[in-house]
Amino acid sequence: MHQMNDLRRIDLNLLVILDALLSEQHVTRAAERLHLSQPAVSHALARLRHMLGDPLLVRAGAGLVATPRALELVAPLVEALAQVQALLAPNTFDPASAKRTFRLAMSDYGAAIVLPGLIRTLRHEAPGIDLQISHASREGMLDGVLNGDIDLAAGVFPELPNELRCTPLFEEQFACLVDPNGLPANGVLDLPTYLARPHVLLEMRGSGTPEIERALTTIRERRHVAVSLPHWSVAPQLISGTDLILTVAARGLHGIDQPQLVVLPPPFHIPSFTFVLAWHARRGGDQALNWLNRRIGQAIVHG
Repeated sequence: MHQMNDLRRIDLNLLVILDALLSEQHVTRAAERLHLSQPAVSHALARLRHMLGDPLLVRAGAGLVATPRALELVAPLVEALAQVQALLAPNTFDPASAKRTFRLAMSDYGAAIVLPGLIRTLRHEAPGIDLQISHASREGMLDGVLNGDIDLAAGVFPELPNELRCTPLFEEQFACLVDPNGLPANGVLDLPTYLARPHVLLEMRGSGTPEIERALTTIRERRHVAVSLPHWSVAPQLISGTDLILTVAARGLHGIDQPQLVVLPPPFHIPSFTFVLAWHARRGGDQALNWLNRRIGQAIVHG
């Protein structure tokens, strides 16, 4: 009974406000995010400080900085809000009748892998579900998930903030796309040839190219980049009839319309990477989002 009385004194809205304050570290931005007035959020912060016996956010220059006690609260607070959301979520989700718009962030490599099979699934099983696709850096995608602008981010995220969870989709390897003219007689792309020939660098946001440069650094080598591109679509066309080499994630080379080109393994070790879906822990009780998460995984496996 004593525990129940303690729970009755807790306003769950305060926990939602605390979550926004710790994410934004700014009273006005937290208020805008929650659609509340700035005085209401300031009053809630005062109550939270009294309730928890800690200032939580302290002034540092023009902004606010979380105290050590506040930083300790971030992970358990996210888990608690996710559990409350799951408790209050509707029991059923009917994809055939659902009307939802989901916001997904991914590179054009990710879009080529994820979207074809997913769109076919949605048009067949859930025609009322719409998608809004955006493109950002890895950091931008994760920031979008953190602040609620993005529902799911598909990409390579070696490190995730504590508030985020991920669903692994597949393990990916790197491959090289080359014109076979000029290769050694055995048709193998060896390291001296790789280093001697110029390269196309995809500087797509979220493309995974840092892994290639780190692998070269490990063997104390560098490559010469002759063409740097911000997007994928034209890259394979640049290889035909040239001495250029394109090193990219292998799945991106499936089905390219360049039959005269060959796909070969890199002549040095580039660690594989895991392509994942990232989502906010507080969305764990959203059955529609969970359904979409599963369908994306299935669409990739069967696509």
